[in-house]
Amino acid sequence: MIISQLKPFAELQTALADFDRLFLVGCAACATACKSGGEEEIFKLQEWLNGQGKEVTGSVVIDEACHIMRSARDLRQHRAMVQDADALMVLACGSGVQSISSNVDKCVVGGLNSMFLGNVRRFGQYEEMCSLCGECILNETAGICPVTTCAKGLLNGPCGGMEDGHCEIDGEIECAWLLIYERLQRQQRPGVFARRVPPKNWSRRCKPGRHRLQDGKD
Repeated sequence: MIISQLKPFAELQTALADFDRLFLVGCAACATACKSGGEEEIFKLQEWLNGQGKEVTGSVVIDEACHIMRSARDLRQHRAMVQDADALMVLACGSGVQSISSNVDKCVVGGLNSMFLGNVRRFGQYEEMCSLCGECILNETAGICPVTTCAKGLLNGPCGGMEDGHCEIDGEIECAWLLIYERLQRQQRPGVFARRVPPKNWSRRCKPGRHRLQDGKD
C-alpha cells in the first residue's frame, strides 16, 4: 500500500492561489486505507476550501485512482462538474495524480505527499518493508529485506555501529541483519550468509517501470 499524507495547508494555499472553483478526486484504495484521501477526507477538504473562499463544483472517490482507464470512466461520469471547475484537486498518491492528469486538460493539483510503500502493522501504523528495487533476495534473507529495513541498505551483514541489537542511526529500530541472522538460525539454514552478495544491480529498477502480462503469464 502506498502511504501518503496531506500536504501542509500553507503549501496547498499557494498551489491553489490561482483557482477559485475546484473538483475534488479521492482514492478508495490506499489513500482511504491510510485516511488521507477517502470520503471523510474529501469532506473535510471541502469544508476547508469553502473557508478559503473556494467553490467545490463536485467530487468523486475513484476505486483506484492509479487505474488510468477507470479514472477516465469516472471523470466522464462527472463531466459537467469537471468542466465547471478551474482545476482538479486530487487526494491520491503521485501515481493517482498522474492518472488524473493524463485524462484531463485542466490543471491538476496534488493534495498529498507520497511517503513510501508500506505494510500495515495495525490501523494507523505503517512500516516500510520494500523499496521496489527489482532484485529481491528475500529467499535468502528469511523474508526480511536488508535494502529497506537496514538503514544503510547493507547486503552482507551488519555494520560496526550496531549496539545491543539496535541500529546506530535510530536506536528504536532493531538491526535488520540481526533479525535476519536470528530468523535463519531458527530455520536452521545459512541463507545469505553462505555467499557474498554482489553490489545491487540497480539497472533492474528501470525508470519508468513498465510490465505487461501476456496470456496470464509474465
